[in-house]
Amino acid sequence: MDIAVVGGGAVGATLAYDLAEDAEVTLYEADELAAGASGRAAGLCYDAFSDRRDAELATRALERFRGLAGGGGFAFTDCPYVWLVRETGEEADERRAAEVREQAERMRDHGLDVTTLSGEEVAARFPGVVGGDVAVAAVAESAGYADPESYTKTIGLLARARGADIREGTPATLTEDGDVRTADGIEEHDAVVVAAGAHTREVVRDVAPIPVKPYRVQALVTEAADADPPMLFDATNGFYLRPHGEGLLVGNGTEPVEQDPDDWDREADTDFREDCVTYQERALGWSWPEARSWAGLCTATPDGDPLVGELADGVHVATGWQGHGFMRAPAVAERLAAQVLGEGEGIQGFDPRRFDGDEQFEIVEGMDVERR
Repeated sequence: MDIAVVGGGAVGATLAYDLAEDAEVTLYEADELAAGASGRAAGLCYDAFSDRRDAELATRALERFRGLAGGGGFAFTDCPYVWLVRETGEEADERRAAEVREQAERMRDHGLDVTTLSGEEVAARFPGVVGGDVAVAAVAESAGYADPESYTKTIGLLARARGADIREGTPATLTEDGDVRTADGIEEHDAVVVAAGAHTREVVRDVAPIPVKPYRVQALVTEAADADPPMLFDATNGFYLRPHGEGLLVGNGTEPVEQDPDDWDREADTDFREDCVTYQERALGWSWPEARSWAGLCTATPDGDPLVGELADGVHVATGWQGHGFMRAPAVAERLAAQVLGEGEGIQGFDPRRFDGDEQFEIVEGMDVERR
């Protein structure tokens, strides 16, 4: 079987690796591997999902990350993931706190190793975290983090070792018949999978419309930090952080406005960078100088779930991650590769044909506790 993959991010590169075991694979990447969203992702990996389907995918992704780590410069670091709500007296935070407690119970029902903590218990277990005003926290004990760029380039090397033809610097779109169109002409394949991030909608435009909106997010890395926190998501303030080398990675800065995937601001906003300083002081009692900062693109869908599966005869897509693409890439790619090869069913609820493609919807931030 001859299969094309369009897009060289974490999902596309993993697809090429998985598919190349049983098929001839050509991967078309407009720039270089990890040049898009994967190269700008935060690298948080956790199984903290109360939906059984999402929890199973996340658990499998963590298994694969750990199994693949250690080669070609890719490392996976085990680290607990804490998500918390602070006591503010606001109705929204009271609702979030109740949701965290209920979600943690459901996660444990799914067999996930999740602990619920009070503010005092947070401060006792994680001394560097300021927990005096924490109403409730939950901890995903089996979590960890990785560098998305290193992972993507490593899995790309492994795909090449399996015989995949990876063509960087080769922009591609599809014809209405599902053939691959590049500057060199049109190439036919038995099947095509498009995992081109924010560009997926344009790549498959002549095949079928899909309802995906790119939106901008931001992150910052500090210089060496005298702190050793867990991975942390603060639902009250909307920020997350994790260890990053000798410093910290602090992120969010979500801008819920649709972006042009070819024309958007790749630099972090001044307000966001200043807010990162304030948030470090709020969460850890101190702040550290900025080493660098940037913006990236995430993709939203009408219901918050990705579009993964067959869009038309012989054409599959994988997009709309709501900020959770990298952490699920190994599991989603594995399942989608099996579907493309006719060896498995698609992922329930992710079928891209559940929409007409012209839906109107608002962009909703993907990490909010009410979306778990």
